[in-house]
Amino acid sequence: MPQMHGMALHMKTFAPLFAAALLSACATVPAPEAAAPQPVEPVTVRIIGINDFHGNIEPPSRPFTVRGAGDDAVRAPAGGGAYLASAIAAAKAKNEHSMVISAGDMIGGSPIASSLFLDEPAIGVMNRIGIDFNAVGNHEFDRGATELQRIQNGGCEKNTQREPCQVEQYAGADFQFLAANVTSPDGQTIFPAYGIKRFGSGASEVAIGVIGLTLEDTPALVTPSGIEGLTFAEESSTINALIPQLKAQGADAIIVSIHQGLFTEVGYNDSSCGGVAGALLEVLAKLDPSVDLVISGHTHRAYICDHGAIDPTRDFLVTSASSAGALLTDIAMTIDPATGSVVSLEANNVIVQNEGTGEGERAVAPLAELTTYAPDADVAAYVARYTEAASEFANRSVGRIARLPSQTPNRHDHPIGNLIADAQLAATREAGAQIAFMNAGGVRDDLIPDEDGTITFGQIYTVQPFSNTLMTKTLTGSQILAVLEKQVDGTTRGSLFVSDGFTYAIDMTREPGGRISGATLNGKAIKRGMTYRVTMNSFLSSGGDGFETFEQGTDPVTGPLDLDALEAWISAVDIRQLPELGRVKFLTPADQ
Repeated sequence: MPQMHGMALHMKTFAPLFAAALLSACATVPAPEAAAPQPVEPVTVRIIGINDFHGNIEPPSRPFTVRGAGDDAVRAPAGGGAYLASAIAAAKAKNEHSMVISAGDMIGGSPIASSLFLDEPAIGVMNRIGIDFNAVGNHEFDRGATELQRIQNGGCEKNTQREPCQVEQYAGADFQFLAANVTSPDGQTIFPAYGIKRFGSGASEVAIGVIGLTLEDTPALVTPSGIEGLTFAEESSTINALIPQLKAQGADAIIVSIHQGLFTEVGYNDSSCGGVAGALLEVLAKLDPSVDLVISGHTHRAYICDHGAIDPTRDFLVTSASSAGALLTDIAMTIDPATGSVVSLEANNVIVQNEGTGEGERAVAPLAELTTYAPDADVAAYVARYTEAASEFANRSVGRIARLPSQTPNRHDHPIGNLIADAQLAATREAGAQIAFMNAGGVRDDLIPDEDGTITFGQIYTVQPFSNTLMTKTLTGSQILAVLEKQVDGTTRGSLFVSDGFTYAIDMTREPGGRISGATLNGKAIKRGMTYRVTMNSFLSSGGDGFETFEQGTDPVTGPLDLDALEAWISAVDIRQLPELGRVKFLTPADQ
């Protein structure tokens, strides 16, 4: 059965052009009639938008929720590089002209089959799919700007702890990374700010300009040493300054591909923008009205928002296709070549349903109401090379854990996040560690054991793919409390999980700066004037996620890799029990 969706239809109107015929009243012999010019037909370009692929070259283990929630949710198996390739090919086939645009986080935070090989296979998959442009996201900078340049340009220069080119000579990306708001000390952007793609010829030629950029707050989300010397400019002013250049080069339509996003309360194909919120709204409110389409990301949400319903003077569509290649946004942009205007936009989020994932009680079968895509054979064979190369690492058992507690986790208190914090505390006891903090954004997946509780290296790698080292520092009680307040003062979305023995309470009814109370270590109150040995990963240690206070710590001692610490902790006992919740107490329900 064909896939059924709602559709956002966006129309732009313009005044038609008229020509008056000049006749001479005194002419005795009529002049020969000039041949009437042939009308130029509108040109439709099929634009496919994706975002937040995160190196998911294999089908993700987590299905996409089509509708509903909890036990009533209807879910579909979706994603995987070979299936995404087929879905994009099907969308491209609808029109003579097409282009594929990614809104960032194509790499970074990836499963083992891609991350173990520095995301080279993720780029290989995208080369085979035929991407045109990828706006850099914050995760593109996970391994530093130098490594990102290698990812674009190719080569086997070693810039990280892992070896490049383990499976093949890496040739680089066939498509262009865009970074309009990221400049080096000489004032030049590290990648081009925009690209233009032209379609057709003669009077029927149309040109589409694409501006690509990441969120201004990227420095708070990546390890600072990897982006030292780079400047991340404000998004809307960056975009607006480039529009005259694009128009001067003949761009008939302007697309913004931005790694920043929205949250909505409606379905993945509802264009009403119901309950819309998020940092991107502020950027959109300042955009030049000549922007025609915004392809966004970062929030991992799926939406098609008609921004004209929010601000009629800025009547562009804003789209996002979830994450991990589970969806794509199929967009038909129709341009009148005679006027250089976009006359209509039709957008539709399409679920990239695969043939089914998981086994036993975790099996998810395809939904009959959705199209099921067959895997692209070439991409599937390419992915298989890397999954086989990773299998020796991925399938190795690291121990056993008990099943997840039947409690509702949140962004401050989660059994897997707490487990990681406990592992990091145990791994750094010799450095004097008393407390360990783990950033919630660094926990990329759940741990779901086999029937006998077995966990593999591939699973823990998927949970922690960043290869951070552990750092133990001395902080005062005042600094620890400042870190906790930072989570809830409204200046960052970052949050922390804490190790066993450390507890505190949150009360969001109080003013910022006074929302944390009752912080204790092993039953004793944290004293502002005392010092404590605190462990965090190298990302947090250098101020990641906006926790600059960690940088102030003294007497640093470098510990093992975070992944090694987790493996050692799980394997230290026959079955590792996952921590119960309750380390963070919420004094009002809204705090959670």
